[in-house]
Amino acid sequence: MTLIEAHPHGPSQTHSRTLFSSYRLGGLALPNRVVMAPMTRVRAAAGGLATPSMATYYAQRATAGLIVSEGVQPSLIGQSNPGTPGLYTDEQVASWRPVTAAVHANGGRIFAQIMHGGRVSHPDTTGLVPVGPSAVAAVGEVFTPAGPQAAPAPRALDTAEVPEHAQSYAAAARRAVDAGFDGVELHGANGYLISQFLSSNANLRTDRYGGTIANRVRFAVEAVAATVDAVGAARTGIRLSPGGTFWGVEEKDVLELYTVLLGELARLEPAYVHLEATADDDVLVALRRAWPGTLIMNPVVPMGPKRGGRPDADRWLGLGADLVSFGRAFIANPDLVERLRGGLPIAPDDEATYYQGGDAGYVTYPAYQHAG
Repeated sequence: MTLIEAHPHGPSQTHSRTLFSSYRLGGLALPNRVVMAPMTRVRAAAGGLATPSMATYYAQRATAGLIVSEGVQPSLIGQSNPGTPGLYTDEQVASWRPVTAAVHANGGRIFAQIMHGGRVSHPDTTGLVPVGPSAVAAVGEVFTPAGPQAAPAPRALDTAEVPEHAQSYAAAARRAVDAGFDGVELHGANGYLISQFLSSNANLRTDRYGGTIANRVRFAVEAVAATVDAVGAARTGIRLSPGGTFWGVEEKDVLELYTVLLGELARLEPAYVHLEATADDDVLVALRRAWPGTLIMNPVVPMGPKRGGRPDADRWLGLGADLVSFGRAFIANPDLVERLRGGLPIAPDDEATYYQGGDAGYVTYPAYQHAG
């Protein structure tokens, strides 16, 4: 694989690029290039409220160059899982302020990931029939208050309704900034609403939002444009999973699809694009070359068999990534940056506590204990 020598940011950002060198992201000065990836932890209180334990959890991990929060729904109909937080009521905004304040007090920076589940939802969770680009059910079982259930067929959005769902990301972004977040990341990956519009099997539309690649990228571009208008480009990022098959989505012409999308997004100059390693290296490197802005690379497939480590990060910095995100490694290692820097052991996490609620396996993992 040919390493990328030139870089769109110019020599000022490429000099001595290591995982622990500083980086300027929009209006933020990041002390290192380690990003905490968004991870669902289902610890929110009733009404989608953030909690004191969530403040502790994120503050413990504030040495990351950037934290991206768990997915936060922009509306009730956008909620995918029970127990997830929202950013669509005044009470939710107020509940997030102690979280962002705790991260900032510990010297950190945090973006809220805005996640509209689209068809990956259930009436037992929201009281509403899920919506999607077409009336095609997701593959698999979705979480509900009564346990896993088959994903229901969503109601296909009318053309006139689509813009309000694009605007919901922007409305949530305004609330996120009001709650003290440094910015937002639109969840355009992993089979959720933006990903559903990009898909060639979840999106069977024949209007301006379906069919051609230009039409299938339209929803993503409109959501980012609305968010940039709402809170500014420097506070707006998007996460994408090129070629990913989460929840049964398929994408034809992956390289062309994402090259067109990145070209459209480049005109909006968002703070970053966050790619997952859901395609072959040649596709991902081509997308790096196609994207003129900051790239965050998640170097392993989320929830896949491999967990990202220092070699994966160094490899992708060599291939042109600016920042590298780590997911599961941050669960059991609140001091992950220090462990990576010092070559210290990465503690294992307990999968049984990922989604069980409570503080165990959430805020109970210790920092590395050096021998006295």
